[in-house]
Amino acid sequence: MKSIIKYLLLCVPALLMTNAAAPVARAQAVSQADLIHPKPDMWPTFSGDYSGKRYSPLRQINSGTVKGLTLAWISRVNMQSPPTYSDGPGNQPPNATANNSGSPLEVNGILYMTEPNALFAIDARTGREVWHYQWKGVPAESLGNRGAGIYGDWIYFETPDCHLISLDLKTGKQRWAKQFADVKQDHWCSDAPLIIKNHVIVGVGGDFLDMANYAEARDPETGDLQWHFWTTAHQGDPGFNTWPSEKAAEHGGGGVWTPPSYDPDLNLLYITTGNVEPTMVGVSRPGDNLYTSCVVALNPDTGKMAWYFQMSPHDTHDWDASQIPVLADGVINGQPRKLLLQAYRGGLFFVLDRATGKDISTTPFVENLNWYKGIAPNGQPIPDTTKEPSAAGTLTSPPSGGATGYPSPAFNPDTGLFYVGTSQQFTVFYRTDLDPQPEGYGATEHGAGSIASELRAIDYKTGKIVWKRALGRGAQNLLTTAGGLVFGGDGYNNYVAWDAKTGVPLWHSGLLGNSSNSITYMLDGKQYVVVAAGEYFYAFSLQGVN
Repeated sequence: MKSIIKYLLLCVPALLMTNAAAPVARAQAVSQADLIHPKPDMWPTFSGDYSGKRYSPLRQINSGTVKGLTLAWISRVNMQSPPTYSDGPGNQPPNATANNSGSPLEVNGILYMTEPNALFAIDARTGREVWHYQWKGVPAESLGNRGAGIYGDWIYFETPDCHLISLDLKTGKQRWAKQFADVKQDHWCSDAPLIIKNHVIVGVGGDFLDMANYAEARDPETGDLQWHFWTTAHQGDPGFNTWPSEKAAEHGGGGVWTPPSYDPDLNLLYITTGNVEPTMVGVSRPGDNLYTSCVVALNPDTGKMAWYFQMSPHDTHDWDASQIPVLADGVINGQPRKLLLQAYRGGLFFVLDRATGKDISTTPFVENLNWYKGIAPNGQPIPDTTKEPSAAGTLTSPPSGGATGYPSPAFNPDTGLFYVGTSQQFTVFYRTDLDPQPEGYGATEHGAGSIASELRAIDYKTGKIVWKRALGRGAQNLLTTAGGLVFGGDGYNNYVAWDAKTGVPLWHSGLLGNSSNSITYMLDGKQYVVVAAGEYFYAFSLQGVN
């Protein structure tokens, strides 16, 4: 397959139809019902639906037929092509090349993919570009963009200079742009908006001392502010007493980096928060430092907090809790429960009651963790203070990169298994800032050895590892289906389909880069699996299906 792709790239330029004309299909309005239960021809949110599972009920491509999966089309995203529409207050040029690091959406036969200052609409049957919007912003930090959100006939995305952009879904014409954070305060804006009823949920992050981070709801019609939630407890908030001072809390981090999940029955929005500041030295911030490294449940209509659970109290290793919160309905001790599952960066797998936030179980999902002394009755780890960074150096597992990371896990309700890319490594943390009021990270680290990188399947009922497969590197973006498959990268630029029950690899294809989030949808009776890697989109379907 890899040789086929290279041949297509070199010899069939007609397939690289980034700027070719294509008829614009009339977009259908995306309703709240579509976001809760997407139609087979849709992937309308970052995770496919509100649950964060990245699970599709499609089964045309399955463990029996996947061997017939072949390339349907390939398309290059051309950042230098003239945009259909552009706007903005600055003159920031587009990136030289695309880096499709988010998750595409698909509605009514059109794919939508974001770049840090651009959004592309691509024909989902052929890979041809339909339209292309460019934001001319001011210089700002950008590590990528996680994607867009769709509501009605409109699409929304964040820009690096912290504007929320609303475009017409059919044409790409801008409706409005609203600034919701200040890049001069070192805010970073890269999250995929989530639309709940008449609220566009956005997140703000940052990794320096000059910011206070937050989540907000914006009006989808106008972009106006509806509510605002600080991710570090401010004066008067529950949890403010976990900070030594108002100044420490207001500069305490807690970035919102990844899309939240939502339970429409409970009407609860679940956001996950980033690391505390200063990051690796806690002497100036005694206490648990809420709500950093937390899952926080909010009422999406008001922004009021219903509950929180902190994965790492008083973190000193840069282990944020920004991994996707996965909502699953399961059975625990013979009783049906509404669950929230998270594979936390520090190497622990949490199962929470998502109605109350109470911990059901906490188990390690990798071996050799040495940073905590045990699990408290409330399910939180008890940190081992001797594993904090020191001037002499402290051998710790995992490193700051964690036992997993931002790439999306997946959960398959048919197998009851949670799939996540993992790594087992040791590092030595050195404290470099001995001041009682350190700034920035306050420490550095040097790798001390890698044991393994593996794709692991976790039984949510027990926390036990059911199967594992070697990877070239740890965290990977995953997709699982009712066809009994798990799709994702292997860390060696291969895109793989594993058997969801056993982990046996059933199919693979070489890509020109490591894979980003993949999606699947059904059009004209044919199921497609689409994945991006670097500048390219790849669409796969079964041979012989018309």
